[in-house]
Amino acid sequence: MREHKTALFTSYIIGGLLVLLPFHAVLSTWLGSNVGHLDLVRIWKEILITVLAVPALWLFFKSPALRTWGRRSFLAQLIALYFLIHFALGIWGLKHNQLNSTALIYALIINLRFLGFFLVCLSVSAYSDWLYKYWLRLLLLPAALVIGFGLLQKFVLPYDFLKHFGYSPKTIPAYQTVDSDLNFRRIQSTLRGANPLGAYLVLIIPALTFVRNRAWRVIGLVGGFVVLYFSYSRSAWIGLLAALALLGLWHFGGSKKSKEILAIVAVLFLVACTGVYALRGNHNAQDALFHTSSASANVSSNAQRATAIKDAAYDVLHNPLGRGPGTAGPASFRNTGHPARIAENYYLQIAQETGVLGMIIFLIINGMVGWQLWLSRQDNLAKVLLVSLAGITLVNLVSHAWTDDTLSLIWWGLAGVALAALPKRGVKNW
Repeated sequence: MREHKTALFTSYIIGGLLVLLPFHAVLSTWLGSNVGHLDLVRIWKEILITVLAVPALWLFFKSPALRTWGRRSFLAQLIALYFLIHFALGIWGLKHNQLNSTALIYALIINLRFLGFFLVCLSVSAYSDWLYKYWLRLLLLPAALVIGFGLLQKFVLPYDFLKHFGYSPKTIPAYQTVDSDLNFRRIQSTLRGANPLGAYLVLIIPALTFVRNRAWRVIGLVGGFVVLYFSYSRSAWIGLLAALALLGLWHFGGSKKSKEILAIVAVLFLVACTGVYALRGNHNAQDALFHTSSASANVSSNAQRATAIKDAAYDVLHNPLGRGPGTAGPASFRNTGHPARIAENYYLQIAQETGVLGMIIFLIINGMVGWQLWLSRQDNLAKVLLVSLAGITLVNLVSHAWTDDTLSLIWWGLAGVALAALPKRGVKNW
């Protein structure tokens, strides 16, 4: 009885965290810009997750099923090895002056927090099904505010409205544009930027298809598509198309609804292709769709991204063991004395930091979680996570989607909730 009460109370706190995460960037930037210590304010969620790990560990060791899963699960062993590689290479990088302690700490936080949260949610949800029962509300009610604020940004509010919340070049830019063209301002809503918003919607829009009330479902989907379009996140557009196509195939099978979803995806794809072809010579279209207009920037974002990916691949090829966490990705901006290295590809970033071995382990972890979601695909939560994982994986090929705290913590936390029943059913080797 004590274990179940602890799990239920911990679930309430986790639910509150999931609700607040989409607004973390606005709240922490506003508070940090007013009281100072911005970095300390920003890690409130990591501090909370560390606190939540205490009851989660207690619940883990109190459960024979979870203890058995921890000993025999290949996934649990890979996660432990992934953590160990990070710490070992971090110590090596410090000793060989490849990185400083600030960059290392920041890298350990952003690379490992979501896997830790996955284990916390799995342990807690093995005792209490509260998070599982209310996952759709916990996910979509905050998302409705995110979408609503995004629409206000586009059609009502001044383009630099977020400056009133402490947004600036020193914190988070108050607005973003396509190739420095103010005519193409990108919606970022309450997230850290337009690309994180787009990746977040790759999770949210498939979940909206499970809203029972048809009117709210249509309103949510229309608003979500509008916000996604004006984020101008092309990787998110592609990721969402893949997610919706898979949702139609896996969730609805040969049903009428499946055909409707696949028809919508096909129409969207044909409209996009037709529009791209018709507007290929238009400067505005080049900015909005291709990001290649010479009128807006000397070097297009496409060229910058291609160069970054090429340089990162070259770096991995010549340093297959990695240079240590904090030497690449967002953390590398804090690695004073060394140039920042942004791969524009999350998997290459992990390879730069933890070597080819670390990247392979992370990919296997993703694959194993995806496989278990596939085996549980009759469940709505598993379906949403599975199709969004496919879409977010595509996004990660040209950006650093998992470094965004909102998306990574929500997705991996819900994955822990979705797979919490497996240890209880005796699935020990996944």
